[in-house]
Amino acid sequence: MARNNKFAGRRTPSKRNRQDSSSVVTAREAYVKKEPVEYGKPFIVMEDAQKNTFAYDGTGWNPYPLSIAECRTECLVKELPQNLNGKTRYEVRAPIKRV
Repeated sequence: MARNNKFAGRRTPSKRNRQDSSSVVTAREAYVKKEPVEYGKPFIVMEDAQKNTFAYDGTGWNPYPLSIAECRTECLVKELPQNLNGKTRYEVRAPIKRV
């Protein structure tokens, strides 16, 4: 003999009224593609524990005016795996400004 399904009559009223909620269609904004950014040659920047930055110019380490956090906003910054005397090295690529 077949059993009765004890869950058959327990449907929630929200499942019955799905037609009303799905009839509203929202318009999406058009996607605007960003212009590609070209970056220049990479250069090495080193940051010490006090967040002071130094750029290597081929002869030595000179103070660099921007911090790593400021560089990340406009440049490509990649942390290099080697640390030198407790200082972290980064490879920074600044964008090329087109006129």
